[in-house]
Amino acid sequence: MDNLNPAVNDVAANFRKVRDSIEKSAASCGRAAGDITLLAITKTFPPETVARAIAAGQRQFGENRVQEAESKIPLFREIAGIEWHLVGHLQSNKAHRAAQLFDVIHSVDSARIALKLNQSCLESGRRLSVLLQVDLGKEPAKSGADPAEIQLMLDLIAPLAAIEVDGLMTIPPFFGDPEDARPYFAELRRLRDALESRRPGCLGKRHLSMGMSHDFEVAIQEGATIIRIGTALFGERT
Repeated sequence: MDNLNPAVNDVAANFRKVRDSIEKSAASCGRAAGDITLLAITKTFPPETVARAIAAGQRQFGENRVQEAESKIPLFREIAGIEWHLVGHLQSNKAHRAAQLFDVIHSVDSARIALKLNQSCLESGRRLSVLLQVDLGKEPAKSGADPAEIQLMLDLIAPLAAIEVDGLMTIPPFFGDPEDARPYFAELRRLRDALESRRPGCLGKRHLSMGMSHDFEVAIQEGATIIRIGTALFGERT
C-alpha cells in the first residue's frame, strides 16, 4: 500500500486511501473494484470509531468476539444498510447469540456449529449467510477445517433450511512480504472452484474472504471478494 496513514484521527482519509488501493489492485488484474467488499474490522475500537466510519460511507463491519459485539451492534441498529460480520472463532456456546447479532458469519469450521446456528435461526425466523473457514496454514493458534473436510461439511450443511453457505474464508500465516501469502490465497480460490465444479451453486455467492491490511492487494489479485481491513483504517490496536 502506498502512503496509507493509519491515524485514527482521520478515518475518512484512511478509507479514501484504502479504496484507492482497492481500485488499483483490481485494475491490475482486470477485476472491477465494485466486486470487492471492504469489511472494516472494528474489534477493540469504540463505538465512536464505528460512527466515524459510517460517516465516511462504510456500511460493512466485522467483529471478532460475540461478547464485544453485543455491546456495540445494538447502538447502530436504527441506521439503514449497516451489515455486521463475525470474523473471529465462534465457540458453540456463543452460537445462539451470534445468530441473532450478525448478518454474516465467516468462521464456521464444523457442521456442529452450523447446526447450532441453524437451530437458532429457525427459532427466530431468520436466514443466515455463512462462510466456511479453511485452515490452510496449519497453525495451532488458528481455527478452520481441513481442506479435505470441506466437501463433507457442505454435504452436511446443505439440507439446513436457515443457513446459506456463501463461500470460503481463510487466515494465512503472517509474512513480512505479502507475496509469501499468495500461495494460500490461490489455494483457497482453487478449492472454491473445485467445489463449485463438482456441485454448481454449492457456495452461493462464491465469496472468498481473504486478505487483511498488510496483504489485501495480493489477495485481490488472487480473487478475494471480501477483504478484512482494520489497522490501515483505524490504526494499531492496543
